[in-house]
Amino acid sequence: MILAKTVKGYGMGVAGEGKNITHSQKKMGEQALRDFRDRFHIPISDEQLNDAPFYKPAADSPEIKYLQERRAALGGYLPHRRRSAAPLAAPPLDTFDALLQDTGERDMSTTMAFVRMLTQLARDKTMGRHVVPIVADEARTFGMEGMFRQIGIYSPRGQLYEPQDADQLMFYKEDKKGQILQEGINEAGAMSSWIAAGTAYSNHGVNMVPFYIYYSMFGFQRIGDLAWAAGDLQARGFLIGGTSGRTTLAGEGLQHQDGHSQVFAQFIPNCVSYDPTFSYELAVIIQDGLRRMLQEQENVFYYITTLNENYPHPAMPEGSAEGILKGMYLFRQGEGDGPRVQLMGCGSILREVIAAADRLHEDWGVVADVWATPGINGLTREGQDAARWNLLHPTEPPRRSYVETCLADHPGPVVAATDYMKLYAEQLRPFIPRHYLVLGTDGYGRSDTRAKLRQHFEVDQYFVTATALKALADEGQIPAAKVAEAIAKYAINPEKPNPLTV
Repeated sequence: MILAKTVKGYGMGVAGEGKNITHSQKKMGEQALRDFRDRFHIPISDEQLNDAPFYKPAADSPEIKYLQERRAALGGYLPHRRRSAAPLAAPPLDTFDALLQDTGERDMSTTMAFVRMLTQLARDKTMGRHVVPIVADEARTFGMEGMFRQIGIYSPRGQLYEPQDADQLMFYKEDKKGQILQEGINEAGAMSSWIAAGTAYSNHGVNMVPFYIYYSMFGFQRIGDLAWAAGDLQARGFLIGGTSGRTTLAGEGLQHQDGHSQVFAQFIPNCVSYDPTFSYELAVIIQDGLRRMLQEQENVFYYITTLNENYPHPAMPEGSAEGILKGMYLFRQGEGDGPRVQLMGCGSILREVIAAADRLHEDWGVVADVWATPGINGLTREGQDAARWNLLHPTEPPRRSYVETCLADHPGPVVAATDYMKLYAEQLRPFIPRHYLVLGTDGYGRSDTRAKLRQHFEVDQYFVTATALKALADEGQIPAAKVAEAIAKYAINPEKPNPLTV
């Protein structure tokens, strides 16, 4: 290690040496130039000094010889960036067929589905050795201990001690050939390792597939600058925000409850982000991410939020893959006659939206179409791109955003609910030219059950139901008294504080 002590503005003398004005110092006076010239023995005459000419030493001077040698050792005179490495073929979607099927009565979380997919990828003959799982202390929390025995935890010196869990089948196994990077409680270190693996295609000519999984609250909020740097470096890989959402990690309070990481993800132009609810959505997204980054070698990276909440997963609806990737698809079309509403949701709150659709039909005779929207950030970007095209082509037939296209033949007001700040779904407002109401989890979290948290943040099935009825009342399709009746029926306290304020 070399520790170098420097002086800000070294050599500038009274013009800026050791002063905080150095960055904004744009010019030097004649005396300062004279002092600078004399200090560094630059052969420029007094007559030439006012013109501040460039000076280049002779080709055979020690300075130029040294610079030439250094550039030769570094491989040339301009930084060189490899834009591609030998492509890796992404496994076809049917490789993950088990995740596309109905789980029946068996409950599972999307985090568990992710670990199963990761385990399968690590066994893949083509891709397996390129997979880099990265964790910061939470491997067992995410159910990854099975991978300790399978591929090992990387240690350049191997296992030098007996781990505390040596008596367990899935003990903490370190190995010189291990693939898991276990960084300890060090999110910045884990992210730095992820960046190193994610840029290996350029720096080393080898495609690697880093998966860094962490509590989503400890991602962009803590290492946001590194995530931005990763985008700037054109890193490729997957960031997995586990235990995501403001209301899904019961009992651990605001320190762990994330209602904004998906908003943060939108800040980074080449970050592709999703908030899936079901295992088949996760499988479609990761498989296509592998195709884009490793097969087609696109310079993007993925942020995917997963849940620790266990529930049954349905089979993948036929023809939904394209909509999943675009960010929106019709999960279930409402049947029957009566007032109609469009309900949108993602992540953990999609299941509340589905329950609200049932309640609207059973309790109020309202028909609800349910839209899964796992990619709200992508929908926003696509809609903005369509709006930009329309601005620049005023005489051409205008393009419709994908959101508008989906909703075109589905009448009625639209209600969106997510486990994130209202701002997340508010992004879609320009592309929904009709009555649009948004529910979200603005405010701090607290320790309580999921049901209580969703009631507190006003995103549960009862609030979604009341909001849908209010949208219909606003349009004159039902009397306002029906909304008041629903508020009383579901024991919603109309005088409770705004969650943002408590």
